[in-house]
Amino acid sequence: MLNFFRNKTILKDLIPDNYVDIHSHLLPGIDDGAKNFGDSLRLIQSLQAIGMSQFITTPHIIYNVWDNTSNQIIDLKKTTVAELEKYQIKVPFRAAAEYMMDDNFVQLFKSENLLTLKENYVLVEMSYINPLIQLYEILFDLQVAGYIPVLAHPERYLFYHRNFDEYQKLKRAGCLFQLNLTAVVGYYGEEITKISEKLLQKGMYDFVGSDVHHDKHIAAFEQKVRVKDLTPLKEIITNNQFFSL
Repeated sequence: MLNFFRNKTILKDLIPDNYVDIHSHLLPGIDDGAKNFGDSLRLIQSLQAIGMSQFITTPHIIYNVWDNTSNQIIDLKKTTVAELEKYQIKVPFRAAAEYMMDDNFVQLFKSENLLTLKENYVLVEMSYINPLIQLYEILFDLQVAGYIPVLAHPERYLFYHRNFDEYQKLKRAGCLFQLNLTAVVGYYGEEITKISEKLLQKGMYDFVGSDVHHDKHIAAFEQKVRVKDLTPLKEIITNNQFFSL
């Protein structure tokens, strides 16, 4: 009987025609996403087939890991767009960045303009291993500098799972939350799916993203959604229209 009432919705079926994806790793050879243009082409075509109509790709900027610069990202985006046009792909394709919050990030936004999703909305992340000691100081300084932080995949920070009040604290500190869509099909494991469902139910997410790096992420869109109530999920998917050109 329980199986009869279980949600049978496939994730890709929730993607509307005008969906704008604000988090992905589609530029070739710049981080742990697409390794070459062939990967970029295949991933973009796959995302289009799912129904995504605009892309804001967000390469990592992590000191001593992915030391990408704004100029490098912008130049690679231009050459990638030119190559895509050879394959008759002319979807809106923009580039921002996913910034690791650390001391080097503070120096960066104090010395130059960041690559943003739109206007002053900037995608940020933190280590999965340990909570950032100076997190709230960084968030404060970032907002003083004129930016609105959009925290990527808060459901994946395991150290918050046993201290849910920290999520409320992050929201009070001015963070917007971006859900990784594949979390709701169990891609990252059952515990992360449960936390994403709890955050959804409490209305704490603002936007969503695919965070696509490779074909396994694409395949996850063919899986069944595991959260019970689809209403809050559909609402935040619709919110991504804010980033439309």
